[in-house]
Amino acid sequence: MSRILSQILSAKEPLFTQAIKDLELKSGNTSVDVRLTADIQSMTRAKIAELNLDPNDTAGVELYHALQALIGLHNGYLSSAIGTSPDDILANQFKCIKRAIDSLTVPNKAWVIKQSVAKRLVKAYPPKKVMKQLGYKSVDSMLKRESITELIAVARFLETKTWMNRFIKSYNKLRSSDFEIRTIKILVLDEQRYKDSALNYIYKQKHNITHLKEHGIILILPLPIKYMRGSIITIMPMILHYLNEIRSYSAFFKMQQVRSNFGEVLVDTLLNDPHKAGRIGGQDIHWRIIQQHFGNQDSTMHPELFEPHVQPEDLYWRRAESILYLIEPALKFWENLDYVASLHPDGIVPLGLMDNAVSYCNSLQYGQQSLGYTRTSLWNKIYAQYIGQENFENQIVSQLNQNIISTDFLESL
Repeated sequence: MSRILSQILSAKEPLFTQAIKDLELKSGNTSVDVRLTADIQSMTRAKIAELNLDPNDTAGVELYHALQALIGLHNGYLSSAIGTSPDDILANQFKCIKRAIDSLTVPNKAWVIKQSVAKRLVKAYPPKKVMKQLGYKSVDSMLKRESITELIAVARFLETKTWMNRFIKSYNKLRSSDFEIRTIKILVLDEQRYKDSALNYIYKQKHNITHLKEHGIILILPLPIKYMRGSIITIMPMILHYLNEIRSYSAFFKMQQVRSNFGEVLVDTLLNDPHKAGRIGGQDIHWRIIQQHFGNQDSTMHPELFEPHVQPEDLYWRRAESILYLIEPALKFWENLDYVASLHPDGIVPLGLMDNAVSYCNSLQYGQQSLGYTRTSLWNKIYAQYIGQENFENQIVSQLNQNIISTDFLESL
């Protein structure tokens, strides 16, 4: 059964199959991949039928076109639900997206760097390109007149990578007292003020949404076009993803605040993705997967690990699709499909919202469809299934406990 998972992931063989065998052997459960494969196949058949197609006789291109048509329909529904339309200009759509997400009753607070501390850091490391863009010669004058949230945010795409790295490395002297609980800020940049200054960053990242974990900021960058196909159904899930991402790292930082080298851990985490937060069966596990696992458990589980600094709400995690259907019920179709794909002789058709939205937004033809989100989600799902085995969960808890009191936490956290 691991063959189907391997094909969806385009994983290297025989390394993938051997890794699955090692996980099964060490977890004592030899059917996780079988159950996951059966789950994917069952959901695929059910969704094909829901699209009024034949689960036994539907070509990949036929399924793909049906999903793309549904994305277009749901983009219209979602647009109406938040007070705009698919034909509205992007500047208006961005404002409606921000207003809709700000009004959601979901956890939206994070443990982030205090704004007073951010001002101190900016004064110590003046962002010259930001100052030039905004017409300032004095950093003090800029700090007096401008929002520190916006200054920190626009430095992300205006300043050089060298400046950003130097600025982040200045966090190594920060302590837990330099942080506070604050509502995550969604910032829509003024199109006239920044014009085309973000274009290079957008072209490199291939989308116009970015975030700063340590400051609790999600940034919507202005685009050089007025209209974009499928913009609402593509951008809203991305912002909700970053909302989860900021809160996930916030929980991680809160866990680390008791360490004597907290500032160093903070810097390493931001400069290097924390893909080695735990290890099971010889495989490195990303903190995001661990947080999702414990976030879906009873809040009283493992108080010795998370309390008193991390509260149950800090571990709260929910897929974007599950939140979007609260705004527009029709989007429930996409719930829990983020890791599901249908195999065909001529290709792979993802059933998840994000890949289909990205394909729709970019008018990708069959054979060019986006698969990145599905593959990432499937990898996460596989590891999450094994973490759920009691002996592996105990290993993760033990490793996290040791890491918190250790002075050499991760090789590349």
